[in-house]
Amino acid sequence: MVDQKEIKLSARQRGFHLITNEIIRYIPKITGIVNVFMRHTSASLTINENADPTVREDFETHFNKMVSEKETYYKHTYEGLDDMTSHIKTSILGSSINFPIKKGVPLFGTWQGIYLCEHRNGGKTRKIIITTYGEA
Repeated sequence: MVDQKEIKLSARQRGFHLITNEIIRYIPKITGIVNVFMRHTSASLTINENADPTVREDFETHFNKMVSEKETYYKHTYEGLDDMTSHIKTSILGSSINFPIKKGVPLFGTWQGIYLCEHRNGGKTRKIIITTYGEA
């Protein structure tokens, strides 16, 4: 069985946001694999620590230092100083994630959750495709 849905996530401020519950409510009660795909080039997805919010703060701090808006060599800045840096961060983290499910329940590790990584200074509504492959 293959199932596919497009959902919209509300706009969020720049940063790393847990969206696990927003994603799993759309997963059918099957056993298989889930692919979650971000339809944007300035936001990304990753799976990481879901308990301590300082992990998400540290991610944001690190990525802003690693890919700084203060650099002067970026040419692609049509939408602001966060334009090219958002694309770079998205390429580093990736636009999709995969994880196994059993009877519709994600088989995450104890402390894992799904992050929406919003790289733009002004967050936007984000479209995500959730595709599940498996058997009932």
